[in-house]
Amino acid sequence: MDAAEFRRRGKEMVDYMANYLANIEQRPVYPDVKPGYLRSLIPTEAPLEPENYEDVIKDVERVIMPGVTHWHSPYFYAYFPTASSYPAMLADMLCGAIGGMGFTWASNPVITELEIVMLDWLGKMLKLPEHFIAGTHGQGGGVIQSTASEATLMSVLAARCKAIQQVQASNPGQSEAEILPKLVAYTSEQAHSSVERASLIGGVLMKKVPTDDNYAVGGGMFKKMLEEDKAAGLIPFYLCATLGTTPSCGFDHITELGPICNKENMWMHIDAAYAGSAFICPEFRPLLNGVEFADSFNFNPHKWLLTNFDCSTMCYNHSSLLQNWQIPHGRRFRSLKLWFVFRMYGIQGLQAHIRKQVALAKEFESLVRADKRFEICAEVIMGLVCFRLKGSNQLTELLLKRITESREIHLVPCHLSGRFVLRFAICARTTDSRHIQQKEAVHSDAKNEVPKLRFFNINMSSHSLPMVSQ
Repeated sequence: MDAAEFRRRGKEMVDYMANYLANIEQRPVYPDVKPGYLRSLIPTEAPLEPENYEDVIKDVERVIMPGVTHWHSPYFYAYFPTASSYPAMLADMLCGAIGGMGFTWASNPVITELEIVMLDWLGKMLKLPEHFIAGTHGQGGGVIQSTASEATLMSVLAARCKAIQQVQASNPGQSEAEILPKLVAYTSEQAHSSVERASLIGGVLMKKVPTDDNYAVGGGMFKKMLEEDKAAGLIPFYLCATLGTTPSCGFDHITELGPICNKENMWMHIDAAYAGSAFICPEFRPLLNGVEFADSFNFNPHKWLLTNFDCSTMCYNHSSLLQNWQIPHGRRFRSLKLWFVFRMYGIQGLQAHIRKQVALAKEFESLVRADKRFEICAEVIMGLVCFRLKGSNQLTELLLKRITESREIHLVPCHLSGRFVLRFAICARTTDSRHIQQKEAVHSDAKNEVPKLRFFNINMSSHSLPMVSQ
C-alpha cells in the first residue's frame, strides 16, 4: 500500500467507522456466538502471498463483527463506560502516524512535555491540591498509565519501597527479606480484583476491610484492624481507597481514612477509575474531599471523559519517592487524545456529558422504583443503578439469563449483601432517554414466575427530573 492508496483507503475507513457508529444501535448489542467460533471462518495459516485490501475489509463484517460486543451501543449497560469521541479517535489516528516511543525526554520530547501539561490541566479541572500539580512549587506530578490496574500496582511498588527504607533506617540490621513478610496492605472488600492482584505481584499481604451499609470503608473498622495487626508484629504500610467501587459505585470515607494513614505513615492510594471524571463537576467534587491526605490518585479518562482507551491518569504528591513512573519502557503518545478532547469539548462540554448520564441513571432509577416488583439495592450517586427482583436470587438470575438471550440490552451482575443484583450502567455517549424506556424487554413466564420487565412512558420536562406515569 503506497501513500496514494493509503489516502483513499483511509477516507473509506473513516466512512466505515462513521457509519458503524451512526447505525450501531441496529446491531444486536451482544454477539450470538460460541467460544471458538472464529477459527472455522479463517484459514489455519497466514497467507503466503499478499491479499487485496477489498478482501480484507469484506471479512470485517463476515469474521470480526459477528463476535463484537458493541460497547458503544446505546443499549450497552454493562461494566462501566469505555469512553469514545470523534476528537479522541482523530488524535489516536495521528498518534499512530507519528508512531514515536516516549521512553525518555530525548526520544520524543513532545510526548513527555504534553503529558506533563495535560495532567496539570486535568489536576486543575479536578481542583486537586497544589502539591499534585507539576507546574507549581510542589514536588508532585503525574503520568498516564494504560489502566487503573497498572496504576494500583505502581502505587503498591512505590509504597513497598518506601516502607522498607523506613524500617531499615530505624533498624539498619534488617534485610529486605526479613521485612517483606511483615508488610501488610489494606483495601475494601468491595475493591476491584486488580487491587488484590497488585499485592500478589508486589509480593505483599493484603487484607480486605469490611464495609458499612453503603458499601464503603470507614475509619473505625480500618483503625481497629491496624491496631490488631500492629499488636501481632505486622507493619501496615499501604491503603487503596476506592471512590466509586465496581459493584455499587460506593465511596470510601477518605476524610476519615486519610488522617489515619498520615498518622501511621502509610501510603494512601485513591482508585477513582470510573467516578474520578465526575469530580470536574462542582456538585460531585465534595466526594473527592480528603484527597489532600493521599500519596497518589488515579482515574480513567478512558471510562467517562470521552477519551478512547487507553488513558489512565495517575497523580503523585511527591514524585521523588518513585523509582519508576511506569512498568513498560516505551509509551504511546496518549496525552494527544486529552489535548484534542479538552480543546474540542471544553470543560463545560465534558461536564454536560457527565451530567446527562447521571440524569439518565436517575431516570432509570425512577422507572425501577415505580414498579413494585423491583428494588433498588444501593444509593444511585452517579451513572450506575443496582437493582433486582424482589424475592429469591434465582429469580433475578433467570431474569438476567432472559435479558442476555434477547441480545437487546446487555447487563452484568454483582453480589451485594448476599443478594444477586443487576448493574445498569449508563455507558455509551449516545445513550438517550428513549433507549432506557424498554417497554417489554423480557416476557413473563408463568411457570417460572418471571415477570415482564415493563418500563413506563416518561413525560419529559427540560426544567425538572422525569415524571413517571403508569
